[in-house]
Amino acid sequence: MRAARAFAAVTCALALSAQSAPPMDPANPTCPATIDWGPSTRMTLTPRDVGGMRVLVAEGIIDATLPDRLRAAIDADEQIAEVWLKSQGGDATAGNAAGRVIRSYPGLLTRIPAGWTCFSACNFVFMGGRPRVVEPGGLFMVHMFTHTNDRTVISESVLDGTQATTELIVSIEQSSALLASEDNDFLIRMGISRRLLTEVMYRQQSVGNVDDPSTRYCLTQDEVQRYNVAASAQ
Repeated sequence: MRAARAFAAVTCALALSAQSAPPMDPANPTCPATIDWGPSTRMTLTPRDVGGMRVLVAEGIIDATLPDRLRAAIDADEQIAEVWLKSQGGDATAGNAAGRVIRSYPGLLTRIPAGWTCFSACNFVFMGGRPRVVEPGGLFMVHMFTHTNDRTVISESVLDGTQATTELIVSIEQSSALLASEDNDFLIRMGISRRLLTEVMYRQQSVGNVDDPSTRYCLTQDEVQRYNVAASAQ
């Protein structure tokens, strides 16, 4: 029943109509200047009835408790046909796990409504849906994962000498390789093109500089389709 409802939901009218293009962010020119990615508090999971359909609205920061809470919320209401996402990200491991939770419910659709943003760890929660919908005006915003966004840590290791800097580099290399491998495996399992990583995500700067402050990228509707970020039920 859930799969049938979710498939029907794909063909229904968009919940929010696309609006005129907003001003863009000079530092991140593919993204709007004003971003609605929800509250800076732990993600809430709120069932709502929209247009005769039950949706689970997920908005806020992703933390380690999300996968278990998400499964409990879906199990508690068999009428839930879609999960709507609005988040600036959070715990990357929890985001991957939450995506796998959603994938364990065949036909459960994920949606980024118009005007909403799904960023960072939220990307992987969204990828768990089958089908997946990014409405025109909805933002699938990505970045390059990083373990070095705190430049103070790097500066302090340099001041401590060559050995400390070498150890930091080795640690970064190892953790980055593991995370890249996990991301690659996750995309394969979710039916996303791995070119999303190599052509988009991994080409972003982890830390901006004077010449190029950009650290985020918002996919166009064409790119959403090209990389299979949006997907049908098949």
